[in-house]
Amino acid sequence: MEARLNLFGSGIGPALFKYVNSAGKVVSDSSLPHATQELVKIRASQINGCGFCTDMHTKDATAAGETAQRLNLVATWREATVFTEAERAALELAEEGTRIADAAGGVSDEVWRNAAKHYDDEQLAALIGLIAIINAYNRINVINRQPAGDYQPGMFG
Repeated sequence: MEARLNLFGSGIGPALFKYVNSAGKVVSDSSLPHATQELVKIRASQINGCGFCTDMHTKDATAAGETAQRLNLVATWREATVFTEAERAALELAEEGTRIADAAGGVSDEVWRNAAKHYDDEQLAALIGLIAIINAYNRINVINRQPAGDYQPGMFG
C-alpha cells in the first residue's frame, strides 16, 4: 500500500502539520497524564480505522513503558480491569467525541460529568483538544491511505 499523496512534498502539508503539531504540544505539555493521552489517541485511531496512528501511538506508548496487556485491551476497555476509573472516563469521552455523528446529542451529559469527576478544567480542556487533534490526524491519514507499520518512536521529533 502506498499513500495517495506525499503530504510533505507540497507547500501546504508541512505548514498544516506545523500548526497541528503546535496544538498537540500544548496538550502534551499539559497536566493530563501522558499514559491517558496515549490511550485516548489509540482508541480514537482504532475507531477511525487509522492504521498509521494506531501503529504510531501503540509504539510510542510501549516506548514510554506501557504494558502490552493494557495496549491489547484498549479496544475492549469496558470489559478490562486494567484501566483506572479516570482512564475509563477519558476513553469513554474519546469514544463519544470521536463518534459525534453517531450520537444525536453529541457527547452525553453523563459522560461529561464522569470525566469531570476525574479531571480538572485544564485537563478537560486538554482532553477536548486531544480528541479533536487525533481525529484530525486520523482523517488526514485515512483519506491519504497512509501506510502503517514503519513508524519508529521519536522519528518525528
